[in-house]
Formats: sequence, C-alpha cells, structure tokens
Amino acid sequence: MTAQPPTASADQPALHPWPDSLRGAYARVRGTTVALAAPLATEDQVIQSMPDTSPTKWHMAHTTWFFETFLLKPHLPGYRPLNEAYDHLFNSYYQQIGAPFPRPRRGLLSRPTVDEVLDYRAYVDTAMARLLERLDPPLAPLVELGLNHEQQHQELLVTDIKHALSLNPLEPAPYGARERGDAGAPAPTWQPFAGGLREIGHDGDGFAFDNEGPRHRHHLEPFALASRPVTNGEYLAFMEAGGYRDPALWLAEGWTIAGERGWRAPLYWEQRDGVWTRYTLHGREPVDPAEPVCHVSYYEAAAYAAWAGHRLPTEAEWETAARGLPADGKFLDLSCLEPRAGAGGGLRQMFGDVWEWTMSAYAPYPRYKAAEGAIGEYNGKFMSNQMVLRGGSCATPRGHVRATYRNFFPPDARWQFSGLRLAKDD
Repeated sequence: MTAQPPTASADQPALHPWPDSLRGAYARVRGTTVALAAPLATEDQVIQSMPDTSPTKWHMAHTTWFFETFLLKPHLPGYRPLNEAYDHLFNSYYQQIGAPFPRPRRGLLSRPTVDEVLDYRAYVDTAMARLLERLDPPLAPLVELGLNHEQQHQELLVTDIKHALSLNPLEPAPYGARERGDAGAPAPTWQPFAGGLREIGHDGDGFAFDNEGPRHRHHLEPFALASRPVTNGEYLAFMEAGGYRDPALWLAEGWTIAGERGWRAPLYWEQRDGVWTRYTLHGREPVDPAEPVCHVSYYEAAAYAAWAGHRLPTEAEWETAARGLPADGKFLDLSCLEPRAGAGGGLRQMFGDVWEWTMSAYAPYPRYKAAEGAIGEYNGKFMSNQMVLRGGSCATPRGHVRATYRNFFPPDARWQFSGLRLAKDD
C-alpha cells in the first residue's frame, strides 16, 4: 500500500457549506480512511476480535458501499457496480435494501482481498467524481451524510484495530512511538449552571445527524460540572479503595457483568512488576496518572461517580454546559492515539480526548421522526438499551462533533475511548 499517514493533526474541516467545498471534502475524508489503514499489515486488516468490532478492510469497503448504494446506483445514469456480491457483503444493517452479511462473521471474509477493496474504493471514487461534477443540489446533504458516516467509521477503524491488536502477545505498535504531553492535571473545580428552561438539540444551522433534533425545551435543576474529566490517577484511587469489590457502588446489572467478566481495571490495563501499564497502538506504556481515564464502561463510570459522592451528568446538562465552547480538544492524530492531560481554567476537554458517559438513555427527542426509506435506519432503530456519550475522543476526526452530537453505546461497552466527567446538584 502506498498511501501515507495523515499529517500530525489529521484535521477534518467542517464539511458545511456545500456544494462548493464538497469535492475537496470528499477527497480529504476518503483519503484519511486509507491513510489510517496504511501502517497496518494486510493480516491486521482482515481480523475481527469480537462481534462488536469489524475488520479494517470491512470498514473501508462498507463506507464505499454507502456511496455506491445511496448515491451512485440511484443517481448516476449508466453506473454499473464493480461486483454485485458486495451488496450483501458490505451492507451493515439496512434491512430495507437487502439481507446484510452477519456482523459476527465479517472476520471470515478473506475475500475480497485488501487490494481488491482498495480497487473497489478507487472505482467508486471515480464514479463519485463524475456525480459531483454535476451534482443536483438536493443530493448534496446525502453526500455530506456519507462523509460524516465515513468519519464515524474512521473512529471505529481505530478502536476496532486497537482491540484486535491488544489480544496479540507481540503487542504491535503500528503507529510508532507516540508524542507525549507534559501537562499535569490540576485539581478539578466545579462549574455551576443555573436551572431553568433550556433549549436542547440542533438548531438546523449546518450538518447534523437526525438524532440530534428536533430542538426542544428541557427543564434543568441547578447543577455543576467538574472542570475536567476524571484522570487515571483518580480512577486508580477508586480501584485501590476496593471500588471493584463493593456492590453498594454498582448498578445490579453492572455488578453481575463485572464479576462474570473479571473486570478489575479499565480495558487494556495490566499490572506488571507492580506498575500499572496499558496497551496502546503505540505500544505498551505506564499509565499516566494525569491523563483522562478511558476504556471504561457506563457501569464503571457510574460506580466511580457513586464512590466519589457525585453522579454522571445528564445529556441535557452536558449540552447546556458545552454550548458555545470551541471544539478544540485532542482529536484524531496518528502521532498520538491516546487522550492527553489538559491544562487551563474553566471547563476544559469537553471536546475530544475521551467520550464522556452521561446518565441518559438513548431515546428519541420529542417530535423526532426517522427519515423515510432505508436511510431512516441510520439512527432511529438503535434507540433501545443504549446510553448516550458526548464530546468526541482522541480517535474522532476534527470537525466531526459539536455540542449537540449524540453518540451511543450499550452500557457494558469498553473498547471505545470512553471516560467520564462528574456532575452534582448545585
């Protein structure tokens, strides 16, 4: 593979306005996906380490399938698919347009090969260039959705390959030694917010996923947020105080799952010679007490909050606090695929570094209505048995998230860069 990794920032500029910037944005986003895979060996790209993850090769193919299925086939006259079988192999969960290949078996697809998937990407990119040259304005939002969809899969590509390689005793470090910050972690302070009626959700200016709206009113009691996320050092104190052994701190289901799975520390942590270390895509390293803790489940986050005498924020509280703040945290950067300690005053690291669990279940907003057709399966069908996370992580492309962005995962999920920030009633 000849693609080179992104520059140190791997920035993804906001895709709005369109369509003038759409062709350039398309090239940048599509190029970043290939660049993320470039440091990986071919063998790395075909493995699937658990049913919740997907092989790197599959991510590259599925994001291509999205453009082919929703744009090229219905809107580019004369377009002919490179391989009709890809309709089945790379459909993720869109039941209205065919039977998806079973998710837990994606790692069994040795064919098409990585090179054939790259050929597929090039084939679709060539056709998309023709479509973008004479794009009907009503199609521009669909292209923008496809690009934001691909950015989501860029983050999944990073988190999925980290999980897969962490199971290898050789502990590969495909992205080389990471750049490390030297910032400490000042003691957290509390940032108060008044209660009252607040407007929550996207206001329609610029791109947003359908689950971010409609904008609606929400009543909040006075509350306060911690000025920064919980750090590794603070979480280690919870561990040393017996946090994983005290059922009084845990939700019942979380206590059962933690016991069954043997949780005693965040995912990727391991104690060696009396020192806590963690696996990263840059190799195994000592746990830095100043950096935000990550790879913890909702259950672990809630247990820590109970131990600390506080709670997790609701998503409405989080959004109220984040509105108007610049999204200038630690985002996708191949020189450092880990969160960093943050400095400065006021609320910090609200965006980037680690996704922050909220205590809110993922549910539709008032008056929410999924889009018609298969594209309506994008978000609405998952509004069950999931919890909301906010803010983005060190694996999120820059420019992809905003204050209204709603991520969601099951409460036992740990392989994402998920951490926590404390809240309290004020």
